[in-house]
Amino acid sequence: MYDFLLKDVKKAHEYEELIKAFLRPDEFRLYSDDLDNVRIPEGDRPSEDGFDAVFPANEDKNALKREIYRYLSRVTGKTLPWGIITGIRPVKLAGETVRACGGDRGKAEKILLDDYLVSEDRAEKALRIYEYQQRTAGKPAEGAAGIYIGIPFCPTRCLYCSFTSNQKDMSEIDRYLECLYKEIRWVSGRMAETGIWAESIYIGGGTPTTLDDQRLGKLLDLVNETLRCGETREVTLEAGRADTITEEKLIIAKDADVDRISVNPQTMKASTLELIGRETTVSQIKEAFDIASASGIATVNADLIAGLPGESVDDFRETLDFITDCRPENITIHNLAIKRSSRLAGIDRDYHYKAADTVSEMLDHAEKRMKENGYEAYYLYRQKQMAGAGENTGYCLPGHEGIYNIRIMEEAQSIIALGAGGISKAYFPSENRHERIANVSNYEVYIEKIDEMLRRKETGLFEPLKRYREENNAD
Repeated sequence: MYDFLLKDVKKAHEYEELIKAFLRPDEFRLYSDDLDNVRIPEGDRPSEDGFDAVFPANEDKNALKREIYRYLSRVTGKTLPWGIITGIRPVKLAGETVRACGGDRGKAEKILLDDYLVSEDRAEKALRIYEYQQRTAGKPAEGAAGIYIGIPFCPTRCLYCSFTSNQKDMSEIDRYLECLYKEIRWVSGRMAETGIWAESIYIGGGTPTTLDDQRLGKLLDLVNETLRCGETREVTLEAGRADTITEEKLIIAKDADVDRISVNPQTMKASTLELIGRETTVSQIKEAFDIASASGIATVNADLIAGLPGESVDDFRETLDFITDCRPENITIHNLAIKRSSRLAGIDRDYHYKAADTVSEMLDHAEKRMKENGYEAYYLYRQKQMAGAGENTGYCLPGHEGIYNIRIMEEAQSIIALGAGGISKAYFPSENRHERIANVSNYEVYIEKIDEMLRRKETGLFEPLKRYREENNAD
């Protein structure tokens, strides 16, 4: 057991996150003056000379993080691929660093290596993705926003899932859709009045293809009538579960001019599918890819997870071989993260520590395999409690970048999220500032309080954005 003191340090939580990347929570006790952010361990507090390490406050947060990192690396023998970075957006940081260096990539890379202690391969990867995004997605146009529409229903709840996901019959889904349609129509009107337009539209969940043919068609028609415009670059439909994908639904999606769908097997190992609660067979997944390939939809994405319980590196390789043979235009490799609200966290909260070495090998293999097959890494993000402290990476064949994915990670435009669990972000460019506006997560409360959700968007998003645009245009 290690006892650490953050002396005179405020906002200690982010330092605690760095420590947890090295040590399990039951392997250390952290003492801090920051009573609001770190739970003070029970029992007598050691005298200052009784701590294993004392980390005094430093005006340079990164300097303090480097001190903590180097100490923990020395005593544990571990290194972290992303160094002291605990945030979820390392590519955004890489871009900010490049711009601060006047576009000098070499100087930016040196800062990532020396100041953030990022490994050479991850520093190169972050910079490469940033440059790819600049070439392909470019800078968001004035008034452009990303739209997220949430369908919080799934056939079953997966072992690792922490998203808003409910198993309900169609009568309950209809109650939800009625309120969602109200929010869509209202938001569309306010966007028009405020001069905001949809650059990208992402229909996610849950699993939107849980809806039957009629309901899915009605939703897509409404999206086209109210939110889509001539400048919209992309409409994505999350068709994640193979057991919800039919030829009829993808015909409906194609007829509605959906540009991108996501078929998410996660694994091609039958026993793992059963373990994680997918209730999807390998043959259903193969059939789903055949249907998707024949649909004529321009871009198909496949999500895979590295580090699922019971899977070896060879299991992951076999899954990746199958998926690359299917040749979807996008492949997203997720690093398993143990979320507190997932069933897996209740079974084994320390699983991500145990799987660290295996997952690191899986991610290294994926990077090599993607490059061999002509895929480019185009977006990346991280999460807390990832096995091996790695990252999620989206790969694409050239010309098939997911615009919504890029934008939400670079945080350079407003995101308007509709439905239960949606978190909108109003973006103010000259201040490089965001304000979050959240819908409630529980779909029943969302139904009950739909008018309050609209008021939140009015006061937290549309009114401030309208004032901002008027003031800046006046200047």
